Amino acid sequence: MGLQYVLLFGANGVSLPFAGLWFHAHGLDGAEIGALFAAPMLGRLVTGPAIALWADGFRYRRTAIAFLALISAAAYAATGLVEGFWLWAPLWFVAATAFGSIIPLSDVMTLRLARRAGFTFSVPRGFGSASFVGANVLMGALLVKAPVDVVLVWCVGAGIAMAVCARWVLPAEPVADTLVGEAESPKGWARFAGMGLLLRNRTFMTAIFAVGCVQAAHAFYYGFSAIAWKAQGIPENMTGLLWAASVVVEIGFMWWGEPWRRKAGIGPLTVLAVGAGAAMLRWTALAFAPPLWLLWPLQTLHALSFAATYLAGVQLVERLSPPGSQTVAQTLSSVLSAGVLIGLATLAAGPLYDAFGVKGYLAMTAMAAVGCVAAFSLGRRLRPG
Repeated sequence: MGLQYVLLFGANGVSLPFAGLWFHAHGLDGAEIGALFAAPMLGRLVTGPAIALWADGFRYRRTAIAFLALISAAAYAATGLVEGFWLWAPLWFVAATAFGSIIPLSDVMTLRLARRAGFTFSVPRGFGSASFVGANVLMGALLVKAPVDVVLVWCVGAGIAMAVCARWVLPAEPVADTLVGEAESPKGWARFAGMGLLLRNRTFMTAIFAVGCVQAAHAFYYGFSAIAWKAQGIPENMTGLLWAASVVVEIGFMWWGEPWRRKAGIGPLTVLAVGAGAAMLRWTALAFAPPLWLLWPLQTLHALSFAATYLAGVQLVERLSPPGSQTVAQTLSSVLSAGVLIGLATLAAGPLYDAFGVKGYLAMTAMAAVGCVAAFSLGRRLRPG
């Protein structure tokens, strides 16, 4: 599973920071780039449950991952062979949707294997973060001399490598496998039978809304940090190092901070509130185009604004979802935070960048503040922590 995350986030470490540069170099403005990036996120409201249902039809969990990796590689390749917004839009939608769907499928597989084998989920996930760092640095160095098209070449190669790994390296984890002492997991549409109850559960919905707001507030950074830093005169290789620095501290939090936090008994609500505060500080500072020396400490806040918030969300969903509804709960959380909310934020980020430049980060500060308020409201409904 560590190798799976290495390949997965080795690709993500290139597409996330540098895809905007590719589209910008090919003539798209901020609004068009924002729309391209937002469409697959908003589409996850439908594609998330649909792909989860489709993946249930296979005997092994790795089979769906292999198919999705091949589909993403083909769509990335086709994106590089055509020209124009209206040709790129459907191809990017397919590529990003297929690629993004691999992440929750890998998470589910890892969580089940972790429970059976006794390892900690954050350890293999941390290897993915390390790969993300390496991809940031290497691609940043390549873009100093190589054409920007190397971004898509990398994504295509990563997709093919992931498909090979899924087919011949990942364990043959059965979709219908049941752990000892656990009721058989429902399949097909039965997996979503409890969705109505969860949607009516105000505490659960407030929790995933709070996590989703803090996570979605990264939208401006994901889409436009590389473009903004280049406009400030910061070269691509330095952009790669800045992104890498943020993920190095993320790895440290996942491998050492998270185990310490659980041992110390610090609850997920506290971690979520701290993550929201860090996000507000980070985006407010970036809105004033700080000099390069100040960007380094600001990037370390990623350990809190992203990693801490992400892990707190996983634990909150696990705690608040009733027995037998974990699958639909994780799907709802993914659809809201990695779909609807970040999709809307990304859609807004393009026009914000066109109109206000880096001041658009202030909208992300406001979004993180909403998440912080929602997190504090949960404290009145749950036990402390």
